[in-house]
Amino acid sequence: MIINHPLLGPRDAQEFTYLGDASLIDRPDWQAPDAARTFYEYLYLRDNPAGEHRELWFHEQGDRSWLVVTRNTLTHEITKVELAREVARTRGRSA
Repeated sequence: MIINHPLLGPRDAQEFTYLGDASLIDRPDWQAPDAARTFYEYLYLRDNPAGEHRELWFHEQGDRSWLVVTRNTLTHEITKVELAREVARTRGRSA
């Protein structure tokens, strides 16, 4: 599988480590009244979709960047690759 890194171009997926659902970018507020419940859901409850899915990948054997990869879990086709810091910024989080 080839991941088209936004800064470095096409890279073999073996350079990366898969880290899970990209929703992990949206870490809950630890000071919220329902923090215990939301952190439980954040840490332990995961979707396992068949089809298009946004995932976090870490470029471990390269520039050590975090990427959000939109990939079809059935065909492994990658339709979009974004820097995770840019995704976080568009959601109002500092990176």
